Amino acid sequence: MSKPFGETDWRAMSRPQLDAGLNNGVAVAGSADIGAGWVKRSEDIKAKHPDHLDLSYGPRERNRFDFLKAADGGPTLVLIHGGYWQMRSKDFFTCFAAGPMAHGINVAVVGYTLAPEATLDEIVAELHASVDAVVAQSPALGADPARIVVSGWSAGGHLTATTLTHPAVKGGVAISGIYDLEPIRHSYLNEKLKLDEAMALRNSPLMQDGGPAVPLSLVVGGGELPLLRQQTADLAAFRAAHGLPVSYEEIPGANHFSIMQQLESPTGRITTLIRQMLDRI
Repeated sequence: MSKPFGETDWRAMSRPQLDAGLNNGVAVAGSADIGAGWVKRSEDIKAKHPDHLDLSYGPRERNRFDFLKAADGGPTLVLIHGGYWQMRSKDFFTCFAAGPMAHGINVAVVGYTLAPEATLDEIVAELHASVDAVVAQSPALGADPARIVVSGWSAGGHLTATTLTHPAVKGGVAISGIYDLEPIRHSYLNEKLKLDEAMALRNSPLMQDGGPAVPLSLVVGGGELPLLRQQTADLAAFRAAHGLPVSYEEIPGANHFSIMQQLESPTGRITTLIRQMLDRI
């Protein structure tokens, strides 16, 4: 039987093979320089929209979000950064507000406490608290609290899926995420995450009985690691089997980092998916 994504049976892999199969930084040449460019462009866009930065949504240092306003009374995209729940911050991710803002979509770029300082249970809860704050502060910020969607990349893709259960979230666009955490638990990534079997299970969208009946668009790069491509396809099939609204597509040739060009650009495919989702709300 053919393997459209390559080798994706992580249980048959050695520990070094599994670690390599999840290591996007090594898989993409120049990934550190790409990330540095994101930081620089994020600084530039924050300089243009300085009015609502580092708004608090909780007691911890990283419980803050940047609100970039595009339109009075407009909808809001809650945008979640990646970094395998243990690296990076909102401050390298704000540049990706540019695409949605060009269409009158306000963007709240959310930070969260990283592992090992926070467990994954706590991180998931923080994202729900951030949506609470966006809803509560929307009237003062001039945004529509009834039109909120969520998107995120990598670990943020996972957190997008786990935030769909928030009652204020009307839809999500998850980019290159991890939706079954069991392989993570057996890899180098668990040194900081410290997942046990129960925590991995309750935070894995693919391991639930179903899911929230709100639309979810799943996107992954055609040039990404096989394990990531498989997880995205598996979640799409899982939601379809449970009668939940879902779409799935690959961005041809995109790797784990270049796929984000499709959000930063006003004409990018991910920007279009977000705009179309909001148009249906």
